[in-house]
Amino acid sequence: MIVFFYNLALLAALLLSAPWWLWRMATTHKYRAGLLERLGRIPRQRLGLHSAEPSDARPVLWLHAVSVGEVLAVTRLVAELEQALPGYRLLISTTTRTGQELARARFGAGRVFYCPLDLPWAVRACHRALRPRLFLLAETEFWPNLLTACFRRGIPVAVVNARISDRSWPRYHRLRGLWRGFLERLSCVLAQSELDAERLRALGCAAPRVHVAGNLKYDVRAPQQSEAVRLLAAQGSDLRFVVAGSTLQGEEAALLQAWPHLLAADPRLALVLAPRHPERFNEVAALLEQSGFGWRRRSQWGAPARSLQPGEIILLDTIGELASLYSLAAVAFVGGSLVPAGGHNPLEPAQFSVPVVMGPHTNNFRAIVDDLLAHDALRSTTPEELAGTLLALLRDRAAAQALGERGRAVFDRQAGATGRCVQALCDLLAQGSAMGARP
Repeated sequence: MIVFFYNLALLAALLLSAPWWLWRMATTHKYRAGLLERLGRIPRQRLGLHSAEPSDARPVLWLHAVSVGEVLAVTRLVAELEQALPGYRLLISTTTRTGQELARARFGAGRVFYCPLDLPWAVRACHRALRPRLFLLAETEFWPNLLTACFRRGIPVAVVNARISDRSWPRYHRLRGLWRGFLERLSCVLAQSELDAERLRALGCAAPRVHVAGNLKYDVRAPQQSEAVRLLAAQGSDLRFVVAGSTLQGEEAALLQAWPHLLAADPRLALVLAPRHPERFNEVAALLEQSGFGWRRRSQWGAPARSLQPGEIILLDTIGELASLYSLAAVAFVGGSLVPAGGHNPLEPAQFSVPVVMGPHTNNFRAIVDDLLAHDALRSTTPEELAGTLLALLRDRAAAQALGERGRAVFDRQAGATGRCVQALCDLLAQGSAMGARP
């Protein structure tokens, strides 16, 4: 009954908003990307599902990772699941265009597709094409029709890296009566922390099926050295880098305001500025053009290229290179944290023993940030104190090195979530096979 009224409301919302969506699709590429796949037309030929004798006839495990953050988090999980379950084929869906691009780069286009919109007929078409043996959700991307389709077909649903953020918790709790009917039917929920597990049980997940596996992001290792790392290392070998990653509107301006103070303390610095969202690349480029500082785009920087100059700023307008670029940093700023957006993952630079600075808004990664702060492995700052915080680490290299090493130690101590998730999922599939669960 809840699904019926949900679909009724969804239909009304689609009808009312149709002119806006049509206009956005006509004027903005990201709204057109993968449209047919979003409507349930799975690329059967590209995924090897196009004939009576598909190129890979192994049963499918379907993993959904919404965007870049989730794709990064499950990268190692995908590799270890493939090793543990060679009799299955793992296909990955994403929601966002940037997530899709990164997933194709990490896993190959032949196994990545756009998740269908939560429309009954689109979800049914996707299920008919894939016939998954297991549906895996990364974090908490709950959609009623997507879940209902699995339940009706007897497909177990598992959630990995499950969490309920501080921001989402009040909303979920208010609607817990609506969610209970879906969450109580989940087969396995692997939470990041005990707090997340308690919240998921309170929302309706069956207590015996909720387990604390840890955070997959502690197991993430940067991919092999990117071309950007090789270029910067070769052409700026005598420079020290400040890497500002996943920045949002307002943060680039704060960093540019701090930049003259940093250069006054160390003229051999260069800044890597990596906006979180690709649609903002041109906006940030315009800001850099107005700043008066020397700068260049990463996308227009080939090899051979002129050497980097002290004080120069590199706009990282490419996807998938930030994680490995952190390895070059003398100090890293992790964005989304000076503005009230919840912050991004400080473990990406911490894994390289790089000292990490974040603003006060870190609720998206609260458990990780609290752990780092508890071990004096992260510096928290405000927009007003940003320059001073960065300066202190750039001036005192011994203190910066010690801070970075403590961050790496926290990263290493918390590892192991991937192995626990793999074991739980293997057990779940074994139980399904023993019970005669159909594909």
